[in-house]
Amino acid sequence: MYFSALVTLSCLVSLGTSQIITIQNSCLPAGGYTLCQNLWNIAGAVGSQNSTLMSSSTQTVSWATNYTWADGGNSVKSYANVESINAKGVQLSNISSAPTSWNWNSGSQSSGSQGDVAYDIWFGQASSGRPSTAGSSYEIMIWLSAIGGCGSNKNWEVFSFVSAGGDINSFNADLNAFFTYLVSEQGVAGTQYVQVIQAGTEAAPGSANFVTTSYSVSIASNSSSAVPSSSVLSSSHTSSSASAFF
Repeated sequence: MYFSALVTLSCLVSLGTSQIITIQNSCLPAGGYTLCQNLWNIAGAVGSQNSTLMSSSTQTVSWATNYTWADGGNSVKSYANVESINAKGVQLSNISSAPTSWNWNSGSQSSGSQGDVAYDIWFGQASSGRPSTAGSSYEIMIWLSAIGGCGSNKNWEVFSFVSAGGDINSFNADLNAFFTYLVSEQGVAGTQYVQVIQAGTEAAPGSANFVTTSYSVSIASNSSSAVPSSSVLSSSHTSSSASAFF
C-alpha cells in the first residue's frame, strides 16, 4: 500500500463522541494510534469515502470506514487504516511477543464489491521509517478477508499471509509467530526492525461499510531472541514474493 504523509486536518466532523474525517489524506489522533483515510489511488475514480473514529485509548481503538467507488479501473483506491504509534522500533530478534486482537465486520456491501481487510507491516534496517520508501526492506500483509477476489499489485518484494478458511472476523494472535517464520524460513534478517504496523481495509470498486469494534496491537521485547515457530504456516515462494496460508 502507498501511504501519504500526515496532513493537518481540514475537514473534521464531530458527532457526539465520534469524529469523522472525509478529506483525501486526512489523519486523526486516536489514543495510541492514528486513523488515516489514505485515498492514494483515486485518480479517475468517482465516489467518496469517510472514516469515523468511534472510540480510542492507549491500548485499543474502534473505527468505521464507509466508501462507494466506481470507474478508475478495478484497482485499489484507498487503504483506510489505523497505525500504532507505540508498536514499532524493535528488532525482530528482540521481540518476545506481539499480541494483537481485531474484531470487525463488513456491514452492508454492494453486489460485486471488491476489497480486503488486512494488516500492512513494514520492516527496515533503521529503527524508524515510513511505508513504501527507500528505507523499507520488506512489506508483510496479513489478509483476514479478500472481498470479490481483490488482489495486490506490488512493485517490490512482499510477503502475504492469506486465510485458508475464509474471512476471520475475530482475530487474536501473536504477530511474532509470523515474524519468526519469516526469519527462520524466508531469510529475513533478525536485525530488521518493525517500522510500521497498520490495520485497515483496501477499497476497490463497489460500496461497503467496514466497522472495527475493537483493535489492539503491541510489542514486547527482551534481550533474547524469540523461538521460531514455522510450523504454524505453510508457504510457497516466488522470485518477487512469498505467500502463506494460516
